[in-house]
Amino acid sequence: MDFSTVTQNIAHCLTFSADNPMLFSSGLFWVLFLVFLPIYAMLKQRRLQMMIFVLGFSLYFYYKSSGWFFLLLVATSLCDWLLSHAIFRTAVTWKRKLLATTSIAVSLSVLGYFKYANFFLWNWNAMVGGNFQPLDIILPVGISFYTFQSISYVVDVYKRSIEPTRSWIEYAFYLSFFPQLVAGPIVRADYFLPQLKENRPASRHMVYSGLWLVIVGIVKKAIIADYIAQYNDLIFSNPAGYSGFETLMGIAGYTMQIYCDFSGYSDMAIGIASILGFKLSDNFRLPYQSKNITEFWRRWHISLSSWLRDYIYIPLGGNRRGKWRTYANNLATMLIGGLWHGAAWKFVFWGGMHGVGLMLHKALKPHLSRIADTRLTTAASRVITITFVSLLWVFFRAETFTDATTIIVNAFSDLNVSHIVPFIAERGTWCAMMTIIITAHSLPLEWLEKASQWFVRTSWIVKLLIFMLTVQLTLQFATAEVKPFIYFQF
Repeated sequence: MDFSTVTQNIAHCLTFSADNPMLFSSGLFWVLFLVFLPIYAMLKQRRLQMMIFVLGFSLYFYYKSSGWFFLLLVATSLCDWLLSHAIFRTAVTWKRKLLATTSIAVSLSVLGYFKYANFFLWNWNAMVGGNFQPLDIILPVGISFYTFQSISYVVDVYKRSIEPTRSWIEYAFYLSFFPQLVAGPIVRADYFLPQLKENRPASRHMVYSGLWLVIVGIVKKAIIADYIAQYNDLIFSNPAGYSGFETLMGIAGYTMQIYCDFSGYSDMAIGIASILGFKLSDNFRLPYQSKNITEFWRRWHISLSSWLRDYIYIPLGGNRRGKWRTYANNLATMLIGGLWHGAAWKFVFWGGMHGVGLMLHKALKPHLSRIADTRLTTAASRVITITFVSLLWVFFRAETFTDATTIIVNAFSDLNVSHIVPFIAERGTWCAMMTIIITAHSLPLEWLEKASQWFVRTSWIVKLLIFMLTVQLTLQFATAEVKPFIYFQF
């Protein structure tokens, strides 16, 4: 191989490819991260140089994930930063409100164009009977996540909960921080910016606990989620083509797949940030252990649910304006949350049904509180909750409403237990992985925290062996290509 061929191969790896975006579970990212890390360590105590270096790497990471749309992120950060300073300097209330509204409107307009333009045009044409031709719009990766961060920052500056950053570099660092840039968790400025200001070095505990989270995330995403997805995809691509039991297993499989995929990404993001000396808030706390739908949303995608609560539900009035207004606020918040997930009516329905679930739980709470809290009632509550959540995941995953209803009807109308033994014999590895993740998810949270503490305390040889085993298992179960994270599309 001559020098020019090597150069071309390197250039190909370092330039954006729509068919092969850079992910945390890809080898290229870890090669670049191993180059990034020692340089970062040398610059850590030189705050300005460190910020410039990390900002450059973050923008490159976003370029590798979404191409030239990284320039849109730069423009958004610059607009936010300038308007936040104007808001903070202005004493007149209506002027401050106008500036804040302008900033939020700009952010939502950009998000609306890229994510919802075709959705609204399609619905408009359906109403007027036009001949709709979709616009050729590519959705930038992670735009929903950094838009919500942008809005929360501007709102907090308007409410004078925080001061705007002194330099654009600080704000751009916060908005583009690569561990959580493309799929969260959504980070609040009042939580992150003080850490950036203090710029404390990562402790030994932060580094090793971060490495543990990275390993756990890789296992969840690259091993379990990607493997069980292969069977789940068969079910959802042919809704009426399988027996009821096989379809039911596909529903259960996707329930675990989306958890492993998204929580695995969050684990890796939080872990990488921890290695760099930054704390990101938890995003998942064993959500399928929830005893009701309210508890589920306190455990699932915590950064989003808390954002929706603080910036939509509470401003709408929360629970301060009577029972029926509380129900309406719950429903409106979850409808917006559903639409945030995707520009399709199935996502609106998904969010709306979760809103209905929250309303029913609040309405029945006085009666439910009188039921004794026993092991039996706890188990029943968890089964009801996960069944509700799992059936709604079908609408989240299926291509159409028709496919979703076909899958659900087929799962319960053609259910034959005689298929269980042949299914286990045919798909033993899939069943084993499902058993592992269900068992792990059923453990007390304290046990999982103790496992992390054990990893931190153990010798470097054991850490190395665990890491090498993880890499080996990843290669063993790797599919033909690295599968994108499910939440990349949001």
